[in-house]
This record gives sequence, C-alpha cells and structure tokens, in this order.
Amino acid sequence: MRILVLGGTSFVGRAIVDDALHTGAEVTLFGRGRTGSELFPDAPRRIGDRDTGDYTALGRGAWDAVVDVSGYIPRHVGQAMDALGDRVGRYLFISSQAVYVRAHVGPGSDEDTPRRPPVRDTEELTEETYGPLKVACEDDVSARYGSRATIVRPGKVVGPYDVQAGLTYWVRRAARGGRVALPGRPEQPVQVIDSRDLARLVVQLLVDDRPGAFHAVGPAEPTTLADLIHTCARVAGSKVDLVPVPAERVPRSLPLIRPESTWSTQRRSPARARAAGMPATPLAVTVADVLAWDRGRGEPPLGHGLSSEEEAKLLTEHSEGQAALLPSSRSPRSLA
Repeated sequence: MRILVLGGTSFVGRAIVDDALHTGAEVTLFGRGRTGSELFPDAPRRIGDRDTGDYTALGRGAWDAVVDVSGYIPRHVGQAMDALGDRVGRYLFISSQAVYVRAHVGPGSDEDTPRRPPVRDTEELTEETYGPLKVACEDDVSARYGSRATIVRPGKVVGPYDVQAGLTYWVRRAARGGRVALPGRPEQPVQVIDSRDLARLVVQLLVDDRPGAFHAVGPAEPTTLADLIHTCARVAGSKVDLVPVPAERVPRSLPLIRPESTWSTQRRSPARARAAGMPATPLAVTVADVLAWDRGRGEPPLGHGLSSEEEAKLLTEHSEGQAALLPSSRSPRSLA
C-alpha cells in the first residue's frame, strides 16, 4: 500500500508513519522538512508548506491513501485535495473530539452525536473555533471523497514524543512522590489514547479501505484522575498523597484537569474503533514508556505545570489555611 502523510513527524504523525512502515507500506511524507528530518531516512519526502499554500511537490505521483494529520482549517484541507485530486484512493482526516455539541455528549456517546455548526469565516484557532473549523474540514473531505473518506476523532493523545507533554507532567510529578497538589477532583473521569493505538487504528482503516467516522479514545478501562496519578506513581515505584487545593490558588492550569461541566466529554464510546481493530494499550504500559522516554531525554523543562518551588509553596499555604479553620485545641477551661 502506498500512503501519503500530510504533516506531522513529531508525535501523532510519527506514530502513524512508524506503524505503516512496520506493516510494509510505502510511505511518502509531505511537510516543511523542519521537524523530524532525521526520522524515517528511507521514506521519500515532498517539501511544501500548508501555511503558504505551496503544494507544488504534490503535483505528481499517486497513492492508495492519504492521511491528513495537519489539517486544521478548511482552506488548507481544500488546497491539499485540489492538489491531489483523484490521484489518491482514500482520504483519512485526523479530526478531533471538539467537533461535538457538548450538551449532547454523555456517557457512552458515539460518532453519531450531533456536531457543532461548521465555521468558515475565520482561520484563527481558538478554544471556540477549533472544533467548528474541524467540522468544516470533515464536511469538505466527505463532500469531495464520499465513500472514500474516513474521519478519525482522537481524544487526548499521549505517549512517548508527546510535544504537549500532558501525561508527561503527571508521570514526572508522580515519580517524585510525596504530597501532590491537585487543583481538581480526584474522581474526575479521564480519557487518553496511546499514540500507538491511534496509529494502529489509522493504518488498519486504510488496509481495510473502511469509510466512516471513528472515536480514538482510551484507555480500555474507565479511569479517573486519581487512578491515573496513582498508576504513574506505581509504575515509577513511588508513593503519592493527593492534596486537593483550590483551583483559584494555582497560578496556571495543570494538564488533564477539567471543570465538572465538561466531564461528560471524557466518557465517549470507543466501540466502533475497537471493532475496527483499535488496540487498547494498558495505561501502565503507556506510563512506563513515557517515563523511560522522558528520562532518556534528560527530563527537559516542560514549559507548563507547577515547578517544585511553586507546588511546595502552594501546599504550605494550603496546610496553613486549613489549620486556621480548625477549632482551637485548648479547652474552654484553659481560656479562663
């Protein structure tokens, strides 16, 4: 099978290319050539730039399938489709769980959940426009390729080489052990998908020439925020004590923590994707691989989360505040 991958050799795209090559596929990479240029030396590269609309390098060649990892706005996706035309068999678009109307998302919600109205009058990616722009991209791919279109909607993707480092923060923090400041509720549900499970689903959908939309969410068993952090500690051989702290006291948001109003978005059904061949890597295995990868690269600054000093100060202030709320230990007689 000949597969063209549009963008992304740093994380999700890297996992997809790696899986495809292991299945014996012939993979061609399209991108600016600035990220992961040392990876996959035997895979041919076509150099271009979606931001400037430079798809000249795609003017020749044919592929059985294209995987669009880097499509965020309709113009870019439309230009890619114009450049490729009918020289590709299947067009698989990596979308997002952000396409759904939140009010309709509940436990077990599937791929037929109502989506948000598409947006086409802006190219600015914000929390409000990201989902609707992805909806517009989905619609354009489906309109152009019909039964040759496949849509994959991942949840939060985690694993080695995660440039956003969402899980990495908790893996690293839990490995240190001790009291952990948690500006969220321990029972909050969490859905994360191992990048390699997502990649295996994508490649299998191409091999099977399967149309439709698919949720890429995990892990296999329902997981809470507390479960995730304790799993990180157990894998690292440490022990943690979760200390709930007021969110307003935390100077910046921490990864994977969500307000209760959005908890329903962490209970979506993976049934259709599982039936199509998506595996379920145990969370502990993902954590162990992230831990080994992070330590192997020297644990560079993450650029988000709490520093050790910030967390220690927060825990001290919280403990002092809690102590001030406790009744005095002296009896009324001692006050006389």
